[in-house]
Amino acid sequence: MSNLDKIMKPKAIAVIGASTKEHTIGSDIMKRLQEYNFNGKIYPVNPKGGIIEGLQAYTSVNEIPGEVDLAIIVVNAKFVLDTIDQCHQKGIKGLCIITAGFKETGKEGAEAEKQLLAKVREYGMRCVGPNCLGVVNTNPEIRMDGCFAESLPERGHIGFVSQSGALGGGILNILKDLNLGFAQFISIGNQADVNAETALEYWENEDDVEQILLYMESIQNPANFRKLASRISKKKPVLALKAGRSAAGASAASSHTGSLAGADKAANALLGQSGVIREYSLKNLFSTAKVFANCPIPKGDRVAIITNSGGPGIMATDAVCEYGMQMAKITDETKEKLRSFLPSAASVKNPIDMIASAPIEHYKQTLETVIADPNVDMIITIYLPFLGLKDIDVAEALMEIKAKNPQKPVIGVFMTKSEFFTKLSNMEVNMPFFMYAEEAADGLNRLNQQRLWMERPEGKIPVYDVDREKAKQIIRQSISEGRAQLTTRESIDVLDAYGIRVCKSGFATTEEEVVEVGNSIGYPVVMKMTSKTTSHKTDVGGVRVNIQSEQQLRAEYQDLISKLTEKGLIDGLEGVIIQEMVKGNREMVCGIATDPQYGPMMMFGLGGVFIEVMKDVTFRIAPLTDVDASEMIKSVKAYKLLEGARGTTPAQMDQIQETLLRLSQLVHDFSFIDELDINPLLISEKTGEGIAVDGRIKVRLEEAKQAIACECGSCSCCG
Repeated sequence: MSNLDKIMKPKAIAVIGASTKEHTIGSDIMKRLQEYNFNGKIYPVNPKGGIIEGLQAYTSVNEIPGEVDLAIIVVNAKFVLDTIDQCHQKGIKGLCIITAGFKETGKEGAEAEKQLLAKVREYGMRCVGPNCLGVVNTNPEIRMDGCFAESLPERGHIGFVSQSGALGGGILNILKDLNLGFAQFISIGNQADVNAETALEYWENEDDVEQILLYMESIQNPANFRKLASRISKKKPVLALKAGRSAAGASAASSHTGSLAGADKAANALLGQSGVIREYSLKNLFSTAKVFANCPIPKGDRVAIITNSGGPGIMATDAVCEYGMQMAKITDETKEKLRSFLPSAASVKNPIDMIASAPIEHYKQTLETVIADPNVDMIITIYLPFLGLKDIDVAEALMEIKAKNPQKPVIGVFMTKSEFFTKLSNMEVNMPFFMYAEEAADGLNRLNQQRLWMERPEGKIPVYDVDREKAKQIIRQSISEGRAQLTTRESIDVLDAYGIRVCKSGFATTEEEVVEVGNSIGYPVVMKMTSKTTSHKTDVGGVRVNIQSEQQLRAEYQDLISKLTEKGLIDGLEGVIIQEMVKGNREMVCGIATDPQYGPMMMFGLGGVFIEVMKDVTFRIAPLTDVDASEMIKSVKAYKLLEGARGTTPAQMDQIQETLLRLSQLVHDFSFIDELDINPLLISEKTGEGIAVDGRIKVRLEEAKQAIACECGSCSCCG
């Protein structure tokens, strides 16, 4: 028996706080359980006893004569902890605590919730809530409406988790209008125990739940969520509406990566890597759910459009192409069959325009013919009212054909009166209907997105041979001096220790050393200051490029020293780095930013001086798999530049992918790295390699001190 069966499939329920007073939660819960014909026993519990909704009420849980699986608790918050003790004495293992007044109210409430969870853990119980709407299971063998929404739930095959009770109640009230029904519903409330991850895992092998919908305001354990959702979304669609997009971003915004990152980008990356289809409005969430409820997963992305009007057919074609799907190439055999019954004015190319005079019979024959075409994976059928045809009659004719041919997704676009959709809400439908072609294309895109995810390889997290000890010593030196910010030289040396291709370089502290290094590398070279107090070198003229000779190198070094002295920055100067001058116009960026909740995020995109203007970047949560890294590179618009646009040398994609994976390993090995930028990762015009021309690493100092113990006994770290 699953650990939530006592809550979601109870044979007996105690309503603790049941009431005879109208319009109270204790009264409404009792009514909903009875009106929905719960298949088990219902035991109302009220200190006054008596009769509640025709049933004998018990003054305490312990008075109940039979066994109880689930206690729905609606008593005052101050009595909840004692009530849990009584439930334990009775042997009840499932709790649904509707009562509010816990951590959502402040410090005292949070402490009470902490005690509540401790009791639940001690007693081996599972608990939904507190501060929730309740739970629902529409399975005919259960029929439990254990919540206080106004309407009774509609039967369907969706598992829905809502962090917001009121929102969940509102949705339950409009299910009929949406042509949707739920198999199970859980309002997790404060999610003291049961959360979205618990529900995901519970529904993974639940045949009654064919798709999972999540409304979330937070993800408590991102790593566990990723692990579960990645696995479950391969079996059934998982859709999420993640609220809080405008929340404050990552804590650190001093690096390029940090300033472009943010909590919502982290959430978006996590959901995408987990195979979760993210929606940004309730309307879109339920539109997509409607598509998955009535369509199989397609075999490919080839779309056929059937219409009785040219304009909407063209608009649908545009929408399909904008989503990156293909317009199906109709076979000659299909065209010949279509010509056999369609008028000569009709077009049998895709989109197939039956013209305005198309009768119902043409709709049926055309859909039947196109479904049979092996080049077609998905179909949009468009209807505009002409010549007295009744929209509902056309819809019923299409559904008749769909019932005989369930193997391919078919979506109806009916540009007609809203009354049509009201009629549909009172019918059993087997295909989704929308008002506009763009909505249908969006639905097909979501089906295709799920297909691609299910076909996507799992991916592996490679482990490279690196010099971890060298990197550790470099970081140790920085934190021993109390510096969270590594110098440019230290940052590049850490990258080099992890096998990331960096420029040939040398370090110098005097003019003669500068010249010696420059001559050994060969001109042209770049000179960069490295300072313990100044991180953004370009702001103070600390980067000098395209130095062609020893004479020019001397002059640039002398000018740098003069400028820093004038600005009072000379004391922080550690020295200069002389690097090979890599020729290339394509500047990318790699980075790591740490989100307070989601942890380290990897970034890749267009770099250089335009990074924060163009914002052509993508994010993923670390650790990266090889598939994640490959998708990152291909997902940015600048990918076409990497492929070798206008005769440029194609970038070494495998080497750039490896760079991202090595960075992922670096932040895994040193989890206290807070920020890391490689900007630019310059694409060599000669070899196509991605070369780290500049690097910047910042650590969380206190965390780093604890992780890397110094042994000298005299530095600030040890002190």
